[in-house]
Amino acid sequence: MIKAIIFDFGDVFINLDKDATSKRLKEMDIDKLPESIMAKNKEYEQGFITSDEISEHYRAHFPQLQTNDFLNSWNAMILEFPEYRFRFIQKLAEEKDYKLILLSNTNENHIEHIKSNVTFFEDFRNCFDAFYLSHEIGLRKPDPEIFEFILDQHELQPENCLFIDDTAEHTESAASLGFNTWNIEPTREDVIDLFTTKSDLF
Repeated sequence: MIKAIIFDFGDVFINLDKDATSKRLKEMDIDKLPESIMAKNKEYEQGFITSDEISEHYRAHFPQLQTNDFLNSWNAMILEFPEYRFRFIQKLAEEKDYKLILLSNTNENHIEHIKSNVTFFEDFRNCFDAFYLSHEIGLRKPDPEIFEFILDQHELQPENCLFIDDTAEHTESAASLGFNTWNIEPTREDVIDLFTTKSDLF
């Protein structure tokens, strides 16, 4: 029996263009990011370095980048948040049939950008019993530790949880621990169809 539904954020609720940042950087003659920067991206996503530090790291490697160039490129992947998805989770929260948890790999720049551009963000956040962002908890998907953290924090068993994420690597990690999963395909599936698509679980 499902007691908790755990949602990713990007491409589950808010739309993303995951290639947009690299496209913007290419416009400034930055074609390939070195391994050191990829490692820093992960550190930033876990909150181990600050927004200023990640910006400085990029600009040290690529002097043509101004601070605004970096930030605009970084946030280019964040698209619109369809309000009907907010209404969906709001209704679920009102019904109180399931513990609702958000679990997102994200960083401070992206969240601040979303807060500035999504008028209902705080109301959305308040729909959840818990709202976990990787940069706030120092853990990131697909590491098994982040899923074990959820189980421990909420005294849950994996077979009583449904985890929804658009990244197969993340759902595979959760499934290996016994979670029910939905690897949502955002170009043809929508979270609002949860109870139709995963009707076998409810």
